[in-house]
Amino acid sequence: MATRFDDTAVTRAHAAAARLAAVFLPAPVPREGRIALWDPQDGPLPATPHAEPTELTVVRPHGSSVRRRPAAALTLPLDKALPLLVHARRDPAAHPATACWGAAALHALRLTARGRLLPGLTPAGLDAWRAGPLDPEDIAHLRAVAAALPHEGHAVPLPGPGALRLPQPEALMRSFLDAVADTLPRTPAAPHACGRPFADRRPQRLPGAQDWAAEVAAGMDAGVRISLRLDLSAYDLFDDGERARRAGAAIVQVHSLADPTLLTDAATLWAGAADAAFGPRARVDAALAVRRAARVWPPLARLADQDTPDVLALSEDELGDLLGVAATRLAAAGVAVHWPRDLAQDLSAAAVVRPAPGSATDGTGFFESEELLRFRWQLALGGDPLTEAEMDTLAEAHRPVVRLRDQWVLVDPALVRKARKRELGLLDPVDALAAALTGTAEVDGETVEAVPVGALAALRDRLTTGVQPAEPPPGLRATLRDYQLRGLAWLDLMTSLGLGGCLADDMGLGKTITVIALHLRRARTEPTLVVCPASLLGNWQREITRFAPGVPVRRFHGADRSLDALAGGFVLTTYGTMRSAAPTLAQQSWGMVVADEAQHVKNPYSATAKALRTIPSPARVALTGTPVENNLSELWALLDWTTPGLLGPLKSFRARHARVVENGEDAQAVERLARLVRPFLLRRKKSDPGIVPELPPKTETDHPVPLTREQAALYEAVVRESLLAIETAQGIARRGLVLKLLGALKQICDHPALYLKEEVTPVGDLPHARLRPRGGTSAAARSGKLALLDELLDTLLAEDGSALVFTQYVGMARLITAHLAARAIPVDLLHGGTPVPERERMVDRFQEGATPVLVLSLKAAGTGLNLTRAGHVVHFDRWWNPAVEEQATDRAYRIGQTQPVQVHRLITEGTVEDRIAEMLQAKRALADAVLGSGESALTELTDRELTDLVRLRREA
Repeated sequence: MATRFDDTAVTRAHAAAARLAAVFLPAPVPREGRIALWDPQDGPLPATPHAEPTELTVVRPHGSSVRRRPAAALTLPLDKALPLLVHARRDPAAHPATACWGAAALHALRLTARGRLLPGLTPAGLDAWRAGPLDPEDIAHLRAVAAALPHEGHAVPLPGPGALRLPQPEALMRSFLDAVADTLPRTPAAPHACGRPFADRRPQRLPGAQDWAAEVAAGMDAGVRISLRLDLSAYDLFDDGERARRAGAAIVQVHSLADPTLLTDAATLWAGAADAAFGPRARVDAALAVRRAARVWPPLARLADQDTPDVLALSEDELGDLLGVAATRLAAAGVAVHWPRDLAQDLSAAAVVRPAPGSATDGTGFFESEELLRFRWQLALGGDPLTEAEMDTLAEAHRPVVRLRDQWVLVDPALVRKARKRELGLLDPVDALAAALTGTAEVDGETVEAVPVGALAALRDRLTTGVQPAEPPPGLRATLRDYQLRGLAWLDLMTSLGLGGCLADDMGLGKTITVIALHLRRARTEPTLVVCPASLLGNWQREITRFAPGVPVRRFHGADRSLDALAGGFVLTTYGTMRSAAPTLAQQSWGMVVADEAQHVKNPYSATAKALRTIPSPARVALTGTPVENNLSELWALLDWTTPGLLGPLKSFRARHARVVENGEDAQAVERLARLVRPFLLRRKKSDPGIVPELPPKTETDHPVPLTREQAALYEAVVRESLLAIETAQGIARRGLVLKLLGALKQICDHPALYLKEEVTPVGDLPHARLRPRGGTSAAARSGKLALLDELLDTLLAEDGSALVFTQYVGMARLITAHLAARAIPVDLLHGGTPVPERERMVDRFQEGATPVLVLSLKAAGTGLNLTRAGHVVHFDRWWNPAVEEQATDRAYRIGQTQPVQVHRLITEGTVEDRIAEMLQAKRALADAVLGSGESALTELTDRELTDLVRLRREA
């Protein structure tokens, strides 16, 4: 019984068949050739629509020679095989041979769609189409595909006695193109459209046509080709108040393909005077050429009925059609259309954004006013803008050509519509600035070129030209480095224009002191509000007191907070306090609002972000080392706060910019977004040429660590049990199980006690903190990482060094701290629950050398701390985002660090950590642009991919 296939089943069958190797089997009649599919691994052949089982003789490598052998195969006729081959071309799992034949199939389909078909005969005198004529680009593409064809796609022995012979890939590929060309025209309707014999599927014998077929096969294409030369001399705008009766003419010329330099007019050829030059069949061939061209453009059919067949009178509609889409169709059919030399075709339109007359050229008044900007079409000829009168002339045109500036101008109907409806509406200043920076704007759902003029163009130039280093302001007790002076100048420019900015320097490059200098430079009577994490309050207060002595600084934090009798200076508050006291803060007049570690408001829908937006200020500055941690919506949240409306609504930003940029679909979209955000975001990295000399060297080392026997047993058990549950789950439930599995494996890689939730004595009483031994085994003996940490700390403490130890698990931090305390190593633990005063005391003890080891939870202590005493940074486990790890490292590797910094990453061998480390290495290059979504991306892996990711690989 034959297998029944619906559309879905056909698609699945094609996908399965694409994994087989394909080979083309030519036939004496090209359209009777077939595609054979066989499995080089000798596996079972899948059920495939229209396929017939057969046995195929193939040639396979055998040692240093080759050997014939039979193979089971499926064969399909070409018309049934083409969909399968085209599917294989885009299937990454397809066999390379099948993918190559898929590329050849696409090439053949494109040739046919371009009308590259020539009639001819087989050696036996039967009718057959072939692909041609081929351009040099077509031949180069054919050869490239043939060169990529693996042996499985052509190693089928040729018939005949003697030595083993195989078809050459290029010759076989050329036969395939001809076979496709001979197959496609033979549809049920073809005999009615173009008659027999070249439409009938059955072979037709054509006696006496060998000479003609040889001429066509030589590339003669019926001997001649025609071209059209347009004559507009009779085309006038008006004639005694009436339009001219004849809009123009097409002068027909005939070319001999045997001698391209020889041409004549059609009238001479029709009269037979050129027979000696063109051959005795020239008139017949010319008539055939005209008939073929008339199928593309019907007005040419009138040539056969005219007394002077070399001139075709055209109506206005026909002239407009010929100057438009018909010329493209004729060119594809081999009919050249030559324009008059004085016909101008460089009429263009741009959407111009123009401020009102008298707007300030420095941008200040431009943004402070609420006046909307004019947005309209401006047409230009050869880049020179048309006057209003000339655009009126164009708007009134109802013809395909118009006389402008003493020359004929080819008119696109779309440009006429733009001339008639020039006004595109009004733009508010922020939307106008976005259009000026990107050079594009949205008009009726289409992206068009946008050109700023006047004050808006001057403002764009100010924002994109760059700045010179600023002079340090009076009252600053510090020497700013060159890149800090440039950052100060940039912030001063942005805030003076009424625009905000995001200073996105790497951690440790001095963003705090740059903002202090900005406050002094602005010299406003209103205070500056700084919103920051609680752990940074003390750092901000110390920095202000140190670098700007005499400037008032007040903490708005705690139960006794107050804004009474506020007189300039700085007010420091936390994100939590700001969220609860936003109405009070919004009533105060601020000269500037600064959001430090601004990634805390990267979610625009969070209560913290919403509260921050309610506090008015003429200048807003965001400080962050990671403007993008997970996706571009976070960048939108920052810049929409600093410069509201710049990036438009979040939904449209996601659709127009973020989605295509994050997917890597459009390089132009990446550049367009960069042009838009670059003036509002200053990003400097420690690796930049002007900054590297300011910092000591940093060495990063990955330490492979073996699992202990207990860890390995736990790891394999969890993988086995979890994968069984995941295989039967779907949707959200499956994603939850995958995340749970990944978290469990990372905990096992850290320490079995963390996964088993074994009790650790509270760390608050460090001298007695300890992890209860399990079966007489010490904590370090149960974890390869903890044992290696002991070795590292023993070495660096012997050299009077200091270290930061980061882990993403607070439980692991407590375990490490308890273990080190039991070894009498002075250690502190800083995590999210540590009170602010205690945090500050811990930082001071570490910086003074009283505590040589500081254990920190990554998320709570990865930002805002200045711990330059540390010469070593240990990442006990891996975070999913390399930017977050680098932020943590930057607690030690920052301006003020004088000693080399060594970064140690502990990675358990053969585990999911090992594979994640490889992924992070590739992802690190994207940390400054677009980052993926961490663990959530791994939940979409297939069962097979997930198994490969998490299974324990043992070293041989």
